[in-house]
Amino acid sequence: MFETNLSIKNKTGLHARPASELTQLCQKYDCDIRIIHNSNEINPKSIISILASGISRGSSITLRVAGNGEEEAGRAIAELINSFRD
Repeated sequence: MFETNLSIKNKTGLHARPASELTQLCQKYDCDIRIIHNSNEINPKSIISILASGISRGSSITLRVAGNGEEEAGRAIAELINSFRD
């Protein structure tokens, strides 16, 4: 299992464009991907789940990836999330 803690730095959090980019990337991987925010598990393969989560700037999240290609997927997703800046 790949797991890492991340901090959201984008001024709009994970809304609209960042959520769309994240969903598109996650859907490319055939593994279980979860984002944990305020004890809620979010499926980032669903843009509705991301938008409904209310992940805003300064939020701390945990990214968990399990299954086939978990390391590759986890690193790519973490890199994308970290690239979302003002």
